[in-house]
Parts: sequence; structure tokens; C-alpha cells
Amino acid sequence: MTPMADGVEVQHRVPPYVLVSGPESLLAERAVDHTVDELRVTHPDLEVIRLHAAAYQAGELVLHASPSLFGGAKCIVVHDLDEAPDDLQTDLLSLLGADPEPDHHLVVVHKSGSRGKKVLDTLRGAGARVVDAPAVKTDRDKTEFAAHEFRRARRKATGEAVHALVEAVGKDLRELAAACQQLVDDTTGVIDERVVLTYHGGKVEATGFRVADATMAGDAGEALRLLRHAIAVGVDPVPIVAVLAQQVRQLVKVGAAGRGRSADVAREVGLAPWQVDKARRVLGGWSADALAVCVQAVATADFDVKGGGRDPVYAVERCVLTMCGRHARNLA
Repeated sequence: MTPMADGVEVQHRVPPYVLVSGPESLLAERAVDHTVDELRVTHPDLEVIRLHAAAYQAGELVLHASPSLFGGAKCIVVHDLDEAPDDLQTDLLSLLGADPEPDHHLVVVHKSGSRGKKVLDTLRGAGARVVDAPAVKTDRDKTEFAAHEFRRARRKATGEAVHALVEAVGKDLRELAAACQQLVDDTTGVIDERVVLTYHGGKVEATGFRVADATMAGDAGEALRLLRHAIAVGVDPVPIVAVLAQQVRQLVKVGAAGRGRSADVAREVGLAPWQVDKARRVLGGWSADALAVCVQAVATADFDVKGGGRDPVYAVERCVLTMCGRHARNLA
């Protein structure tokens, strides 16, 4: 299979059929755009026709696939095969059963599921180029994605910078891609953690991670200082508690995984290798009993900041103090 999105292999000739398969919409859109760009190298006047499953009318595909009176290259892009009505599937199978017209290309996008399976099998059987658009969900996946974005732009970014960027804007892949592009466009030289924090240090996620890092280090004074500053500039306690919960879960997962290479443990627990390394460094200050207390403290804070308590700010401060109090540096 051809690699995903902007990692698509350069081929001298685009085959008549291209299948973009996978749930990540950003990567799927890039794969379609890349295919169209390839075709326009040899066909500058390429006509691009986009059909969407939800609005499809029977016979529409056949009409567009018919040879034009004046000739010319065409690329028909069929979106959302996984939602395709029977009429669209029937028309696709009919088109695939005939010899392709010269300079006509069909690109089919399928997110996931079994709907349209016969069309998928027929496309593959006809020698379609298959481009994967896999889900990018875990922090490991997002870290690899961001690092690839910088490599693709021929820019050097430190590992710390990539990690900081994922922590700051990693919830949404489009936002992460846009953030990478902004740093590429607006900066020169090596992109390091300082540059990332200059642009994204005010993000809620970044603020929450700094509070969590201080808390997991057992530094109550720094954690409270960061927390109170965040609250003062309008950050809601809910996402801060969410980041605290995430950090505790990571420690528990990595601690339970035992020894082994970081890459192997990362695959097992669904984290990036750098997160495993970071968790292992932090784990030195925590016993199993102390982590159990942290789990309970975070659960209580989560309930309180979401309406179960009278004072959300007090709830998250109490959580931070409770957690810090169980760190080894404060038990000596």
C-alpha cells in the first residue's frame, strides 16, 4: 500500500483508480489533493468533479464519466463510499466493470466499515493505488505526525519542541498541522521548546501540563503558583483536572507495564516512547499506594469541578496539595 497523505510515494503515472482508505479526514483530504496535483502536472486543464454520497442521484456518476465532446482529462472524486446509497454503489460497479476512458481517473474515499465492500474489493482487484489515511489518536501518533510535518517542510525541530507542541495543541489534528505550519512560516533556524512556548504557552492544554508536571514532581509551591496564575487569566479548572488525571493514568500504565524497551512499552500502553521515558523518571518519586491516593484525589476533584462541589478552584487546589503531599520528596 502507498504511504499516508504527504508521505505518498511519487509515481510517474497515476493509475485510473485510486482508493483513499481510512478515518482521518485531514490525511484523506491531503491524499486526494496530492493525487489531483500529480494529474495536473501532465494535464494542466484537468476537470475535477466531486460527488458526495449523501447527495448522490442515480446515474450521476455515469453521466460525468462519459467522454466529453471536446475531450480532456477528468478526475472524479467520490467522497464517503462508506455512506454510499445502493444507487452509487451500483453505478461505481458498472463503471469499474468497463474499460476506463483514456485520461479519466476515479478517486474513491472510504473512511471505515463494511459498507461498499464489493466496490472496495473491485477497486483493489482492478489495481487501484491504495493510500492509507489511518486514525491519528494517541500521543505517539501525534508526535510522529508533527515530527513528519517539520521534516516535510525541511525544518529541524527538537524532540522537546515536538513534545511541547503536541501537549499544547494536540487535541485536534488540523490544529496541530496548522500550528506546525505557523512555526515553519513565522520562524527561522531550529524550532525548539522556547519557540513553541512563545507561540502556544498560553493554551489551556499547555497551562494544564505545566501544573501537572509540577504536581507530579511534588513541587506544591510551583504547582499552586502556576495554577493560580492560570485561574487568574481565565483558564477553567476542568481541563486542568483532566490533564492531572491523564498524567496519573500514564504513570499507572507505565508502572504496571514493568521493564522493557521504551518503544515496546509505548506500543503496549498506547503512548509515545518519550512519554514512557518521562513517566519512568517521574515514577521514582511515587509508590503504588501514593498513586492510588492520586487516583482518588483526581476523581474527587473531577466531580467537584463539574458541579459536584461549591468551589471548583478550591477543589483543584486541594487535589494538587493532596497529590504533592504523597510524593516521596515530601514524605522524608
